[in-house]
Amino acid sequence: MSILKEPGPAKLVCSIFSRSKELIAKTSKDLAEIFGEIDLESDMLAFDFTTYYEPEFGSGLVRQLVCFAGLVHQDSLPEIKYATNDLEQMTAFSGKRRVNIDPGLLTAERLVLATGKNFTHRIYLGKGVFADLTLIYQAKKFKVLPWTFPDYASAPVQNFLLKARKSFLKQREEWDNTNLQERRFISQGRQKT
Repeated sequence: MSILKEPGPAKLVCSIFSRSKELIAKTSKDLAEIFGEIDLESDMLAFDFTTYYEPEFGSGLVRQLVCFAGLVHQDSLPEIKYATNDLEQMTAFSGKRRVNIDPGLLTAERLVLATGKNFTHRIYLGKGVFADLTLIYQAKKFKVLPWTFPDYASAPVQNFLLKARKSFLKQREEWDNTNLQERRFISQGRQKT
């Protein structure tokens, strides 16, 4: 029998794409107001692996990935997806989005993206949100899966995620130490009573 317990935290990663670099910058600021300080951001990258979004957004899309300094609970992904969808709708014009935000959770083992679209490898989390296991970390690199989107398999995105993972591991160690001290304090307090 497995012993059930809360998993450790995750690092929130958001992919933002648009035709406008200025709108991406504004969206980053809006995300920081919701999720806290941004501690890592990628360069602006061409988003040209698919034409799927062209009917809504047009061509010439660029993307930036951002990560946040504060760690989040792994079960918060549905609420995060709702918050990012709200931001997308706030900037929409004539029923078309002008910015797309894909939130995901990065842990030592994997990157999971939130989506509202069901598929064979996606697990339903509730509230209309599915978890897409996008990448797994093995042998000191992220491993591409049969369903991984080509942009997440690209070197610029992979390099950014490796940097983000390194940051996450340091943050998680600090988080573990803080929680260990809190557990010791609680334990010592119980012994005195």
